[in-house]
Amino acid sequence: MGIIKVENIRIYAYHGCLLEEGKIGSDYRVDIKVKANLETSAKSDELADTVDYVRLNKIVKEEMAIRSKLLEHVADRILNRVLDEILMVQIADVSVSKINPPIGGNVEKVTVRLQKKRKH
Repeated sequence: MGIIKVENIRIYAYHGCLLEEGKIGSDYRVDIKVKANLETSAKSDELADTVDYVRLNKIVKEEMAIRSKLLEHVADRILNRVLDEILMVQIADVSVSKINPPIGGNVEKVTVRLQKKRKH
């Protein structure tokens, strides 16, 4: 089993419960980590034998472009797509952070982290 991480994916998106958040948007950071059997790719040196991190990045960007009220909802959609589309992934873990959230204080970010395992 091995781990592939794509860290600090920076995205501007429009998530949130407030009407203004849907209009003005915010900066987000997404980190994704997947566990898969990487023994074959370690020997073959072939992209077809591994989890393509370009595809992980694409899934994150596409799901972040779909407005949600809650970060939990976005994170769950990302996890579902990864497990549905990349069959060699056994466990996926994603963190979605809203940078400078509008919560009436000096807060750097708010983060939601979810993890899902492939059902056998």
